[in-house]
Amino acid sequence: RGAVGHGAEHGPVSCATAVMIEETGQVVEVQGEFAWVEHERTSTCGSCSVRKGCGTSAIAKMLGQRRVRLRVLNQINAHVGDQVVVGIAEQGLLRGSLAVYAMPLLGLFAGALAGRFLGTSVFALQSDGLSIAGAVTGFVAALFWLRGFSRRKEQDASYQPVALRRHISTG
Repeated sequence: RGAVGHGAEHGPVSCATAVMIEETGQVVEVQGEFAWVEHERTSTCGSCSVRKGCGTSAIAKMLGQRRVRLRVLNQINAHVGDQVVVGIAEQGLLRGSLAVYAMPLLGLFAGALAGRFLGTSVFALQSDGLSIAGAVTGFVAALFWLRGFSRRKEQDASYQPVALRRHISTG
């Protein structure tokens, strides 16, 4: 398992085996084995050659740069005010994103198909009502599954952001 950090069920795990996505931020609070890290959300629009004619650039400019607060495993014993590099295992981020985006859609479509099948095969109806009811039921079922998935993965180290090292400013 290419996990990072540590969790109640896994103990300490090496970060060297996982491909990490990294971001720099500042520790604003420490709570036991966790630290709250803030970083400024930025877009890559500043380095793009077509930013003047792009809608995404205009939206990013309107929204401004917002600070994001993230709870991370504090393996490096960082203190309030420290600049740190935070990492999350790419595999965990991809799996989590897939669960959050794909499962509700899958539930929606599977429910709609099941409703359609029930309507035509079991009840001999050509109404879209059962398809709609099935879609809503499938979507809600997927949200309940997602809630359980989130609770199961809450302590899984491969899904946790981790403070990897202190950031040394070069400028």
